[in-house]
Formats: sequence, C-alpha cells, structure tokens
Amino acid sequence: MKRFVSGVALVAAGIGTALHAQESADRAARVEQGRQVYEYWCEPCHGRGLGLPGFGALPGTHQLQIKYRDTDIPAVLDERTDLVPAFIETIVRQGVSFMPQFRKTEISDDDLDALSAYLTRNNPDKR
Repeated sequence: MKRFVSGVALVAAGIGTALHAQESADRAARVEQGRQVYEYWCEPCHGRGLGLPGFGALPGTHQLQIKYRDTDIPAVLDERTDLVPAFIETIVRQGVSFMPQFRKTEISDDDLDALSAYLTRNNPDKR
C-alpha cells in the first residue's frame, strides 16, 4: 500500500510540475505577444528615444516625464512595475489627454490582454 501511495504521489508531483511548466510557457507566449503589440502600437509614443526638435523624449514619454517628475515612477511604460490590467485596459480603450482611444478593430481584446500581460510582467502585485 505504501508503494502505491508513493507511486500516486510521484505521478501527481510529475503532473503538477508539467502543468506548471505549461502555464509558464503559456505566460511567456502571452508576454511575447504583448511585447509585439507594445512595439507596434505603444512604443512609437511611449518608448525610449528623442521626440520632436526641442523635446528630449517621444511624445507619450515626455508627457509622463512631466506627470511623474516629482516621483520615482518611470516615464517609459515598459519599465513600470506598478501597472495593473484594469488600468491598462481603461486607458487603451478610453484614451487620456492627448492619447487617443484604441478601438477593438485596432487592438483586439486578445491583443489588449496580451499587452496587459507584457506591461504587468514586472509587477509583483498585479491585480
């Protein structure tokens, strides 16, 4: 009986390990998809680099530098550690200030979910 229980425990542990590995691979694929969405739709305004003459950063990054100038919050979005999916989804769908809203025909719900996975990858407390 002890051998049977030990065998069942080993099989269960192996299944658990395999499921965890699959979840990690799925998460990595979502983050990679989100990185691609970010590079296409977000990075041209919110990435690193110089903006128009007279501006030291791209438009979105420049605006966030102004907004967060007295804090330690990074202006470049993919360096943030405090973003949560609900906030990202609201800003993308509704826009804010000079940032336009993005329709589902531009950024699908699936791509928005992947974008959220990418932008929250560094947040240890995402909700």
